[in-house]
Amino acid sequence: MRAFGPALSCAGLESRFLGGFAQTELEVLLATATERHFHAKTVITVQGDSADHLFLLKKGRTRFFFTTQEGQKIILLWHVPGDIFGVSALLSAPSLYLVSTEATRESCVLVWDRPTIRKLATRYPRLLENGLLTASDYMAWYVAAHAALVSHSARQRLANVLMCLAEVIGHRVPGGIEFDITNEELASAANLTPFTASRILSDWQAKRAVVKRRGKILLRSPDRLSKQTP
Repeated sequence: MRAFGPALSCAGLESRFLGGFAQTELEVLLATATERHFHAKTVITVQGDSADHLFLLKKGRTRFFFTTQEGQKIILLWHVPGDIFGVSALLSAPSLYLVSTEATRESCVLVWDRPTIRKLATRYPRLLENGLLTASDYMAWYVAAHAALVSHSARQRLANVLMCLAEVIGHRVPGGIEFDITNEELASAANLTPFTASRILSDWQAKRAVVKRRGKILLRSPDRLSKQTP
């Protein structure tokens, strides 16, 4: 769950990273960014590559993922417009991207190269503060995910993922909250096998807590789902 603080709205975009700036300062920040477009399934940053750019998602959706030494892809955190990634580009010492980032739908991002964003951070220290707040949010997400992994049941982990995704990327439709995701992606996010995730979802569907659709999940009632996770 994200605890976003005050954000600045610019042409309909709200971003914590751009929060707290005067309009003239914001214009300077945006003027130094490059706009880029990515097709769905495009990998934007690669785990282990030099963190040479910072990105702000303007439109679309992206997510973090980590690839293990065995080649397993572990899905991590989703991003919505206003979120940033590649925060390591703000650091004084050159560093690497810890995870990869991929677009899950057609996306538009604002991009700053490392020298530019570092100069801006020197001129506007609030950028560093806002970046640190974002890093703190990501750490809070990691702590919650790790705690769930070691102390929650499979059903609890899957329910937590569903409710988090409903809040972050879901949209209201008749009958509940719908969002795009496959069984395999849910299984990865909850650290389950696809078979276990599918079995639990089928049980919840029979109890009318969720509805499974091709590449989509309809969460009918978070309260009803919570009652199914002892």
